[in-house]
Amino acid sequence: MNTNNNSYTLLYATVMVVIVALVLALVSGSLKEKQTTNVELDKMKQILSSLNIDTKDQDAKALWKQYITDELVVNSTAEVVASPKVEAFDIVLKKELAKKLEERELPLFVANIDGAPKYVISVYGAGLWGPIWGYVALNEDKNTIYGTYFSHASETPGLGAEISAKPFQEKFVGKSILNDQREFLSVAVVKPGQSAEGQDYVDGISGGTITSKGVEKMLMDCLGQYEAYFKQSTEGGTAQ
Repeated sequence: MNTNNNSYTLLYATVMVVIVALVLALVSGSLKEKQTTNVELDKMKQILSSLNIDTKDQDAKALWKQYITDELVVNSTAEVVASPKVEAFDIVLKKELAKKLEERELPLFVANIDGAPKYVISVYGAGLWGPIWGYVALNEDKNTIYGTYFSHASETPGLGAEISAKPFQEKFVGKSILNDQREFLSVAVVKPGQSAEGQDYVDGISGGTITSKGVEKMLMDCLGQYEAYFKQSTEGGTAQ
């Protein structure tokens, strides 16, 4: 074959593209299981972190089995879904939020910390530059916050990105999401020095107002989905 011919050049380029594509496909396939496992482990660590459990240099799966006692799927009317479309751990909250409230299947993780039950809720919202997400752990009363974990995709370092820092997350501990009349109010995030009348609040991040308000809206929207569950439980209902 004439190597100077255009046909040879085209054939050579085609063969090389096919070979490279096959190699990339094989590498991707061989790494897929490991990548999936790493994603699952990272999610476990995030949920455990909301329970104030130190996961650094620890076996996340072992800690998960030690502390997480149940994984439920509930709906907005406080019912536990008997046959959910997806298991609680695998639910993508972003997709559920795109549905009508009455159609959503919501994950709920139950933990045992020092003999007391804790309830972990998934949250997802928008910051200044991209999505923000996290988990909120509630005490046995399903009202008082036991711990939180927040993260982000692309918030500004030193400003909005501070939602992922412990000092900000710890501000929520001990705050209530229901008032004395068992009305759902969530927790407000306000500018330092300000307050929110009639509900618990925390100081937002100086210079990160939009992201702080994103956290506030995220909590209102996502925790609000479980309002009937919180009320039924605190009023002596049958929800578990």
